[in-house]
Amino acid sequence: MKSIAVFCGSKDGYIDVYREEAYRVGGILAERGIRLVYGGAKIGVMGAIADGVLNNGGEVIGVIPQFLLNKEVAHENLTDLIIVETMHQRKLKMYELSDAMMTLPGGWGTMEELFETLTWGQLGMHNKPMGILNINGYYDSLKVLMTMMVHEGFLSEWTKKMVMVNESITDLLEMMEQYDAPELQQFLDKGSS
Repeated sequence: MKSIAVFCGSKDGYIDVYREEAYRVGGILAERGIRLVYGGAKIGVMGAIADGVLNNGGEVIGVIPQFLLNKEVAHENLTDLIIVETMHQRKLKMYELSDAMMTLPGGWGTMEELFETLTWGQLGMHNKPMGILNINGYYDSLKVLMTMMVHEGFLSEWTKKMVMVNESITDLLEMMEQYDAPELQQFLDKGSS
């Protein structure tokens, strides 16, 4: 993995651990020579991870729609800032520039990015590793929901395994580096999801 798209919030959250951990993650990505591709903002968790990479000598590419340049306050010190027209173009460009996708805490936009790229993987449109960094147990409820989706027959166990969840960034990166995408046919067989 030479490049990771990170989906995360443009807000800080109510406790410092979200920003602090995002900054630390950025430092680890820089140390490993992994380029960060993210939403381009200098605020919130987004800004913290970008600063973590940049302050440790790493490379950061931001992708931001024109209409969010002021609202999300574009980061002015990035390696490169790509301005697109729509949110769909943003997500596609981030996907195109990355070898893997990782999700940190965030709101609706973060969830939408996570779920759409998971759906793309389920449909065989990509086989890139997808990880969730479960900072402060933020995604514990999502883990429960995914188990319920399998239990109730709306998600296959193989599809659930497409997303790796871990509390440790080093463990998560190791899982993502070792990821072997399942065969597409498992998802397209009648009755699987």
